[in-house]
Amino acid sequence: MPEVRVCKHGEIPEGGVRLVLIGKIEIGVIRHADKYYAYRNFCPHQGGPACEGLRMPQVVDLVGEGGVFLGQTYDENDMHIVCPWHGYEFHLADGTHVCDKRLRLKKYQVAERQGEVYVTV
Repeated sequence: MPEVRVCKHGEIPEGGVRLVLIGKIEIGVIRHADKYYAYRNFCPHQGGPACEGLRMPQVVDLVGEGGVFLGQTYDENDMHIVCPWHGYEFHLADGTHVCDKRLRLKKYQVAERQGEVYVTV
């Protein structure tokens, strides 16, 4: 499988995304916590540009004794990619939908060597 150079390490800002077109496939390369993730920029719901959406942490409900709702917080260890068309959310770590594991973004292997970032297509 061919490997394509995306950028130098650090060219994508923390929390940012770079879209690369490889043949007819658009891939979003996302940098989070100094690690890179690559997904096809295509939401399985209706074909939206998933990688162009927000990246945000998992929302966690805080529930007290007797099931009393106390509010919400965020789990910064579980970042999500949110498709801008209809709000479908996918785990950044593996591309699976947060509620339906049968839905997933197409993931690509990312490698870093000698200060360069590559995606295997």
